[in-house]
Amino acid sequence: MKTDERTSVAEIARLFLRMGLTAFGGPAAHIAMFHDEVVKRRKWLSDQHFLDMLGATNLIPGPNSTEMAIHIGYVRAGWRGLIAGGLGFILPAVLIVLALAWLYVQFGTTPAAESMLYGIKPVVVAVILQAIWNLGRKAVKSVFLGIVGMGVLALYLLGINELILLFGGALVVMVVQNARRLRSGGAAVFLPFPLLAQAAVMQTPYSVSQLFLTFLKIGALLYGSGYVLLAFLRTDFVEHLGWLTDQQLLDAVAIGQFTPGPVFTTATFIGYLIGGVGGAVAATIGIFLPSFLFVAITNPLIPRMRQSSWLSSLLDGVNVAAIGLMAAVTLELGRAALVDVVTVVIGILAAILLIRYKVNSTWLIIGGGIIGVVYGLVTA
Repeated sequence: MKTDERTSVAEIARLFLRMGLTAFGGPAAHIAMFHDEVVKRRKWLSDQHFLDMLGATNLIPGPNSTEMAIHIGYVRAGWRGLIAGGLGFILPAVLIVLALAWLYVQFGTTPAAESMLYGIKPVVVAVILQAIWNLGRKAVKSVFLGIVGMGVLALYLLGINELILLFGGALVVMVVQNARRLRSGGAAVFLPFPLLAQAAVMQTPYSVSQLFLTFLKIGALLYGSGYVLLAFLRTDFVEHLGWLTDQQLLDAVAIGQFTPGPVFTTATFIGYLIGGVGGAVAATIGIFLPSFLFVAITNPLIPRMRQSSWLSSLLDGVNVAAIGLMAAVTLELGRAALVDVVTVVIGILAAILLIRYKVNSTWLIIGGGIIGVVYGLVTA
């Protein structure tokens, strides 16, 4: 299929429903799987277009992988595709998390998933490495951009905040590549960062509207990883509203981490704990709604950004910084995933099957999960 053809809404929905059921490993892994499916296999997008959309998602708040699904749906099938891509990716995870939340309330514990993740994590490392290689060749257009990407990777591993690195890398590239404009009196360009208003510490009676508005605020303002999400959730729901305990919050984040699909489905779990099914629905809509709106606003602007020398340089900087961050996350995930001979073998086999034989990453992840469960039973 050519990149300029349209795609049926049903096909977009089927793809992202499957992604939502099998996309383990966090945003970097999700984006790698999307790249494999829509660039390499289906050829819906070029590498450059995919990179530019990835850069655009890094410039707006919200869950990056979910916003990529929404972008892809919008590009391929317009408004209906936007909705189908986003909902397709979100709904499977929401339903899984909702079921786990019910079990948690009934039995007071989260079901163990260590054996499954034991086999899945090495496969995820292989999937991300392939995406970094493919996208990196397109993003690193010069030695200078390569240096910026390596610098982002190194500084992230030294503990520098990812948002500072992302926007800092973008600004450095934009300024350096447009140095002549600056010397000739070009206008200064800046990026606004959201200012987060701090509410007074208080215990508040539960209301579904308060729950919805709190998650709407988080979805509209949150940049960064699941760790940043954890900070937001603790400030609002543990400290300010008093609706959760620290242990409940940690359990909610754990559920969001080991289930497939977006990590932001942590909101579904928290909403159910606080307000049952109605609370889960309100929380889920609240945290994801801004992403649909942001993508609808920014997607038509991406081609125009490429036509502006300033914004094109900014996008190049965001792209290469995002690749650096993906590489850093992969190193961290690799340390956690490749823990013994078995996991190293799984990772190597997955890489061979993915790169040499072009096996679909979804089947590799399912296979890794099955191997993990079987190995857990054998060694129990």
